[in-house]
Amino acid sequence: MSLPAHLTRPAHATPQRSAHTTPPRPRTLDLSTYLVTDRRLSGRLGVLGVVSAAVAGGVSVVQLRDKTADTRDFYDLVVAAARITAGRCLLLVDDRVDVFLAARHAGAEVDGVHVGQADLPAATVRALIGPDAVLGLTANTPVHLRAAHALPAGFVDYLGVGVIHPTATKPDHPEALGVAGFGKIARSTRLPCVAIGGIRLTDTAGLRAAGASGLAVVSAICAADDPGEATRAFADAWAGAAA
Repeated sequence: MSLPAHLTRPAHATPQRSAHTTPPRPRTLDLSTYLVTDRRLSGRLGVLGVVSAAVAGGVSVVQLRDKTADTRDFYDLVVAAARITAGRCLLLVDDRVDVFLAARHAGAEVDGVHVGQADLPAATVRALIGPDAVLGLTANTPVHLRAAHALPAGFVDYLGVGVIHPTATKPDHPEALGVAGFGKIARSTRLPCVAIGGIRLTDTAGLRAAGASGLAVVSAICAADDPGEATRAFADAWAGAAA
């Protein structure tokens, strides 16, 4: 069986650094332990300190999210984070396609973008970021699912589904789905679904049983006394839930 075209095209070289090549999109994504950063919650360690600790703790994905940072500061953060995550986990940029493209142009190993329903359309984002980048899309309702399913195969790599529980990190969040509501959405799609929103360590087994391909965690890692140990606890709980 032949692979889809977007998985067989070669990585491209960046315009500024001919020696650097963009890593190809992984054929199988490890979304299991997924950190979403929060500058306010990162405290004395700062975002980069939390990222470094999470990488040491076995995180599989880091999504850099900062809705308040100006463009240059966010770009600098992405480039700096890429030095920590390169070759160790996926690094995704929330929303800011321009920053993702600029960071890749500068040679940073940034793997993709995650967009929400109020951001650029997924089809437009795919056209901009190219076939080799990872693209995640927030989808919380049947309407969102139908729109995602209407896209060509391979345009979207995974769905972010939530919130699972009410959370202060996203005050404008939709009604909480709970584990059962998440499971209903996960069973309605073939796309991998990452659960997000107020997730606690004790949710791990239930969400994995409900069909989650991973858990996106904000507060429970960023605000932890030891983000590395918190990450390791989620990774271990995920592995244990498969037994």
